[in-house]
Order: sequence, then C-alpha cells, then structure tokens
Amino acid sequence: MLQLRVSVPTALAGAVVDVLRDDPAVSALAVGQGTSLRPDGDVVTADVAREAADDVVERLLALDVQQVGTIELVPVETWVSRAGWEAEQLAPGASADSVVWPQVVLRAYDDTELTWTFFSFMTLATMLASIAIIVDSQVVVIGAMVLGPEFGAVAALGVALVRRRWRLLRRAALALLVGFVVAIALAAAAALLLRVAGWVTLDDVSGPRPGTDFIYRPDRWSIVVALIAGAAGVLSLTSSRLGGLTGVFISVTTIPAAGNVALGLAFGLPEEIGGSVLQLVVNITGMAVAGWLTLVVQQTVWRHASVRRARFTARFGRNAGHGPHAGPPRPRGRA
Repeated sequence: MLQLRVSVPTALAGAVVDVLRDDPAVSALAVGQGTSLRPDGDVVTADVAREAADDVVERLLALDVQQVGTIELVPVETWVSRAGWEAEQLAPGASADSVVWPQVVLRAYDDTELTWTFFSFMTLATMLASIAIIVDSQVVVIGAMVLGPEFGAVAALGVALVRRRWRLLRRAALALLVGFVVAIALAAAAALLLRVAGWVTLDDVSGPRPGTDFIYRPDRWSIVVALIAGAAGVLSLTSSRLGGLTGVFISVTTIPAAGNVALGLAFGLPEEIGGSVLQLVVNITGMAVAGWLTLVVQQTVWRHASVRRARFTARFGRNAGHGPHAGPPRPRGRA
C-alpha cells in the first residue's frame, strides 16, 4: 500500500478528486481544502494499492498536476483496512512485483548525481580493492564490492533506455566514466605513494595471487555472472523487497578491476591494466544489458496488467469490490 499526497491549486483539485474517487484501487480519500500554501490550494491524500499506483500517477500527470503542484508517494509500512485489502485484491498482480516507474526514474536520477559522496565511496572502494589485491584477500575484495556505489548508475542506463530518458542516459554514462576515472587516478596516486614509502613492492603486485587473480583474467563466466547480477539488481531496485541487493553488489568484479588498474598504473604493469579494463567493461556491459532486458520484460508485463485493470475499472467503476455485497470478484490473472 502507498499513500498518495497531492498539493494542487483549488481549480484543479476537483479533477484530481474525480480521478481518485473513480478508481477501485483507491481505498481512502481525503481533501484538505485550502490547506496548501504553496501552491495556493488544496491537499488531496489517498491510499492506493501499489499495483495500481503507476496508473494513477499517469492519470494525474495527464492533468499536468506536476506543472502546478506536487505528487508524492510514500510507502505505508503497516495498515489495517478492509477497504485497503479489497483494493489490493482488485488490482492485478502482486504488490512486491509491481513497478512504480516515477519512483524508479527518480532513484535513477539520484544514483547518477556526481556528488562528493559518490566520488568518496568510489575512491574509498577502489583503494580498498587495491589493498585487497596487494594482500591477496578475498574478504577485503568483497568489502570493496559492497562499498562501491556504481551499480545505481549501471541500472540507470537500462532505466533510461526503457523510459526513453536520454538525458538520464547521458548522465548515467558520465557518472560511470568520471567516477571510475577519478577513483582510479586517486587510487593510483595512493599506490604510488605506498611504493615510494616502501610499503608495497613490485613483487607484491606482480607475484602469485591465487585469491584475486580472477580480477584481471576475465573468462566466459564473467559475462554470465554479470548478466545474472544485473537482472537480480534491477529486480531488487524495482521491487518493494530489497533484501537481495547486497548480494548483487558482492557478485560482480567492477570495483576490484578498477583497483587493479590503479595498481597497474602505479607499477607499470600493462598486462594487468589490459586484463582489468576488459574485466571492467565486460561486467558493466553485462549488467547494463541484463538490467535493460529485465526492465523491458517488467514494462511489458505491467503494461498488459494496466490494460486489464483499465477495462475492469471502466466496466465496474469505483464500487467494484468495496463493501460486503459490492462488485464482482477480482479480475483473473496476475502480472
């Protein structure tokens, strides 16, 4: 269940109320007349089944509500309501599987913003990966993978393609390019200082590393892992269940490859630089393609669900399913 909050000028409030009142996926509706100061108007709140939230927002966007007011969606962690339960039963699909596209797109923009925090996490993760390679520690490699923030930008590439947000596509590509370049440059400078100080020798970097040599030796399994991780990561981002996201971060060798590039630059090892760059490209490409395909499938499935719901709503209207004797059973089929 999601709570929808719309601040809108009074002249448009009636149309907003009509959209929400006529939708059986809306289980509660309230209007605060004259309670909005910016914009000057009303505040409309409603409880909406997550499965239908995207359709409801699209209808509000068609009224240009976003141009003169604000649309907010807030997850409701706990709710007890017969009307809410009936609204969810009437909406095709499962709440955990549903995709709220405005939420996904907004998160993609947030994850691709070149901020001090983004650069800090990228650099710290790359430095940690370099240390993991020097000491040949798989545990520290995993820590670097978890720390890296790059997956949000990779997922944003797929979001941009599916939703045709070309500005977001450029923004995501730039975030990955600049983020990795800056992180590798700073990590290489740190590795060079360690070399000068005598903390790290050439043998530490070029010697046998059975625990971390996979980082600069991509093989057929690299693309398989990247595809699986990309699909799982996007599902975690679009679903209301986010538990699997950490597992995705530690499955792909992007940050460790960047850390090895930094070491290769500091110690002049072209073979390791080339292998690590290839590993980095393979993983980013695999995750981006898998994420895009996953989003295409989700968009297609939920588009069909929206069509079924629109037909159901047009036929039975707002009384469908509400009250002890109202409306037919829920439409068959799940998204």
